[in-house]
Amino acid sequence: MVIFKKVADIQSYIASLRAENKKIGFVPTMGALHNGHISLVKQAKTAADIVVCSIFVNPTQFNDKKDFEKYPISVEDDVKMLIEAECDILLLPSVAEMYPDGTEKMPVFDFGYLDTILEGEKRPGHFKGVGQVVARLLDIVRPDKLFMGQKDYQQCMVVKNLLGQMGNNVEMIISPTQREADGLAMSSRNRRLTDPQRALASIIYQCLVSIKTKQTDGNFAIVQKECNDLMTAKGFEVEYISLADADNLTLLSNYEAGRPMVALIAARIGEIRLIDNMLLQ
Repeated sequence: MVIFKKVADIQSYIASLRAENKKIGFVPTMGALHNGHISLVKQAKTAADIVVCSIFVNPTQFNDKKDFEKYPISVEDDVKMLIEAECDILLLPSVAEMYPDGTEKMPVFDFGYLDTILEGEKRPGHFKGVGQVVARLLDIVRPDKLFMGQKDYQQCMVVKNLLGQMGNNVEMIISPTQREADGLAMSSRNRRLTDPQRALASIIYQCLVSIKTKQTDGNFAIVQKECNDLMTAKGFEVEYISLADADNLTLLSNYEAGRPMVALIAARIGEIRLIDNMLLQ
């Protein structure tokens, strides 16, 4: 695996690969890698000639400074995992390399409705930062295929929107959420959970399964309250338990037969904020 810290160097190297008609697959990450990330790398290996992974903890997408400061960093372990997964290229840039002119001159993308609900509402400015960093990374790598995980469902929809605004014809591939044995969605933030918190964290998955199972009863408000009460009783601070159209994230007050739907949950346990989702049909 070749590691680049300078944008000019990786661009030159990728240009040489493109001259050989190599197809580039790209997996953007913020590091603290887990098997969910590695599954994306492995998927990219089967769909592209060259796999590029990036590790960059983007400061502009953290609306909570404490969350940014405590975000887990494990570059040495990450590199080992990527080598074992046979990743071809790692981009490991500094903030100065990513934003040489600062972030003020970076383009600002308008994600409309997507920026007003759920993660957009709870984390003001978050998707502005996501748009900035993804646009910058796509400009650097210029991949043919982009691989992202379903766990960040709304973020995936934002990036799809971004690709449209950029007029970028990169193919976006969204992979199913990878889970631990008890159902907890794999996440870099999981490693910050204490043992007691980790034992409780899978309740989020259990609630999503309940929401999916009870759709035949046709009363989302009841199961929503059941999940909220259960999670609150276990010490969670629930931010939202929502049902939405899976194609455009229009929030729904109740199940709608025949409509593609997704259930989404965000909650804090202690200082750790966890999100997850599940497609219903």
